[in-house]
Amino acid sequence: MKRTMLTRLAAMVLVATAILYPGVAASQAILACAKRVDIVVFLRDHLSERLSAVGKLDPNTIVEIYAADSGNWTLMLSDASGRSCIILSGEGWESIPVLPGEKA
Repeated sequence: MKRTMLTRLAAMVLVATAILYPGVAASQAILACAKRVDIVVFLRDHLSERLSAVGKLDPNTIVEIYAADSGNWTLMLSDASGRSCIILSGEGWESIPVLPGEKA
């Protein structure tokens, strides 16, 4: 009985701490979302970033990576409705060419 109560108390303290002190995770949860076309134009015109890689996350969502020659990059999610959100951005992007005969 005491063990169950202590386990529940510890779980409640952990949940309360996560709610009351979200720390860095909360600041990263703020997304910049807009129409895909608007974000693509902004990335091209203001950051000189072009589409570098694309992948399918699920049937309705794609992941896109835009990169500039300077090394700046942006990771964006786009859904079927045309809405896109910038998830991450950074510096130091390097494209690695695929050598002939190698399969990824």
